[in-house]
Amino acid sequence: MPQTLNADARICHGPVGRAGMSQRHAEKGTIAIDFVDEALVCIRDAGLDAAAILTAACISPELLASPQARVSSSQYGQLWHLIAETLDDEFFGMDRHRMKQGSFTLLCHAVIQADTLERALRRALRFLRLVLDGIEGELRVEDGVARIVLQDRGPPQRAFAYGTFLLMLHGLACWLVGRRIPLHAADFRCAEPRYSGEWRVLFAQQLNFDRETSGIAFDADYLALPNIQNERTMKAFLRSAPANFLVKYKNSASLSARIRRRLRELPPAAWPEFDALAQQFHASAATLRRRLDDEGESFRSIMDGMRRDLAISMLCDTRHPIVEIAAELGFAEASAFHRAFKKWTGTRPGEYRLRTAR
Repeated sequence: MPQTLNADARICHGPVGRAGMSQRHAEKGTIAIDFVDEALVCIRDAGLDAAAILTAACISPELLASPQARVSSSQYGQLWHLIAETLDDEFFGMDRHRMKQGSFTLLCHAVIQADTLERALRRALRFLRLVLDGIEGELRVEDGVARIVLQDRGPPQRAFAYGTFLLMLHGLACWLVGRRIPLHAADFRCAEPRYSGEWRVLFAQQLNFDRETSGIAFDADYLALPNIQNERTMKAFLRSAPANFLVKYKNSASLSARIRRRLRELPPAAWPEFDALAQQFHASAATLRRRLDDEGESFRSIMDGMRRDLAISMLCDTRHPIVEIAAELGFAEASAFHRAFKKWTGTRPGEYRLRTAR
């Protein structure tokens, strides 16, 4: 049977209003509202107006009440910069010592002349050791595996602190060598947070919690890769940070990630049925379904997530009529798109666009 979004969303295989519109937004991705809520902890602790910060970042405060809501990567990047500017802290107030505004830029300047990834990472870890008091990172290499291990210089940190530190470091490393560095696993010295599924997309499928230390592991061969960046490319990188490494260097080795890459090659209205997709991956439908289930995914959840991300991106970044966006995303009727979008985000597309514009 044809794969559908839900009972209300029938896939439309006819021509769409703006062919290729979705392709331009396929790589942007979205960020879970949990990450927004975690980033705001420092604002609330400082007694500041979190709603005002959200509004300035074009994020509706009402979205915090919808656990399934998501925001665009550009909105989250803007929130990151606003919090850093408000508190003069690029680490969300999670360390005894502020990571003052401009620290990440100086970090990039510190590593840009390193000739290999290993030298760049060691230099970056020394820099962060000087900037932050509560977390100290170390690069260890043993038996062909490189590990970045985080030690707490005090009480254990919030899960969000470990994730933010590792995300900054891994995103920087991927950019320096111009490719995703696949991770074997990621360890965390904390209980599993409710947003751990997001970390499986950002880091690796294998996440380990309640460990003695936090860190990530990858093949040591990557340490010898050359740094291909320079002062000129660094300026472009910094203009897009942190939104770029939140979505650009996601976990790409999983089966679900490979399926997403395959679907991005086509407009949503032309996405294949599941049996046809299984043939493209040289597997039976049952085998493919079982492998996706092992990753906690399904073909429907993958399609829902991609349509949701495309919808948010197009609502935020374009003025295309909602009826055209619905058709481009493969919905036969705009009303079905309205119902699906509210299910995904807790709000209707027109309300979401209006709040973002405000």
